[in-house]
Amino acid sequence: MAAMLSVVEAHARVIAAFSALPAETVSIGDAAGRVLVSAPKARLTQPPADLSAMDGYAVRAEDVPAAPTTLTLVGEAPAGGSYDHALKPGEAVRIFTGGPLPMGADSIVIQEDTKAQGNKVTILEAPQRGRHIRKAGLDFSAGDAPFAPGRTLTTRDVALAAAMDLPWLSVHRKPRVAILSTGNELVLPGEPIGRNQIISSSGIAVAALVRAWGGDPTVFDIARDETKIIEDAIVAGAQHDVLITLGGASVGDHDLVQDALKAQGFTMDFWRIAMRPGKPLMFAAKDRARVLGLPGNPVSTMVCALLFLKPAMDRMLGQAGDLPGTTGARLAVDVKANDQREDYVRALARRQSDGGLVVGPHKVQDSSMLSVLS
Repeated sequence: MAAMLSVVEAHARVIAAFSALPAETVSIGDAAGRVLVSAPKARLTQPPADLSAMDGYAVRAEDVPAAPTTLTLVGEAPAGGSYDHALKPGEAVRIFTGGPLPMGADSIVIQEDTKAQGNKVTILEAPQRGRHIRKAGLDFSAGDAPFAPGRTLTTRDVALAAAMDLPWLSVHRKPRVAILSTGNELVLPGEPIGRNQIISSSGIAVAALVRAWGGDPTVFDIARDETKIIEDAIVAGAQHDVLITLGGASVGDHDLVQDALKAQGFTMDFWRIAMRPGKPLMFAAKDRARVLGLPGNPVSTMVCALLFLKPAMDRMLGQAGDLPGTTGARLAVDVKANDQREDYVRALARRQSDGGLVVGPHKVQDSSMLSVLS
């Protein structure tokens, strides 16, 4: 009997089998959640000129050494417009938020600190040179590249990229993930349930995870426990970037997935992991095709997806594909010592008043219990 692999070694083998997918171009409106291939550069400077940050009056600070001082109103600079003359001594320009500063102006007096009458405006509070002005390039300058390759774009990133005048971005193609559940005992939600059947939830859960992790899932029909049906599904699934099988990967008489893969010429890399839940994890390859066989129990499925499928998808998206990070915490209750398998324990974590993390494992750790996982 083959020895069980450690989680770390199994993870290393999985991610070594995947590499970054090619680039595609998407519109800025579709870029949130996508992973950059290259670092895009700003095509303009923002703001493009010195702008007012407030409604008020643009003045020369030297004209208002003390308040009150009365100046002559010679024009206005609304957002989207401008006053295209140099400000002369003793002059002021009405200006609005986002309006460009007239030539020669170096200060903004906010509206509340003035009193206007006709073409005269009295400054009631002496301005500070440069106050309430957004300098040209305050946000970014043409040629700036704030995003590194491999960055997963947030909604805030998309807003910045749009402001940088970038209508298109180069991103990694989404990993195409086929999901195949096997077993005569499985039916989909809403279908009639036989006396010895259960609802298939794992394929739906994995598809949701794939979408959340930046992939494009295809959920196949449930494959009955017949060799030809499973082999045909594997042929179709192998056209994707990775095929996920659910169930049928251990060594029981009715677990046909391994036999079907071998009949198709796949090489088994491993199929036993020193972890709980998730021991019957399988990984197989043939040419460019990759198959990750997850255990059928729904909790085992989700634990293994987090540890092995997400890193594989990360690799396809040009990222490192590391295992999930961990942090230290204090146990709320005693737990028994580990055996040779790593335990992935469903638990509730809470912060104490001192900021420390306390973790309380659920009393029942059965790998079929989605209520505990939820």
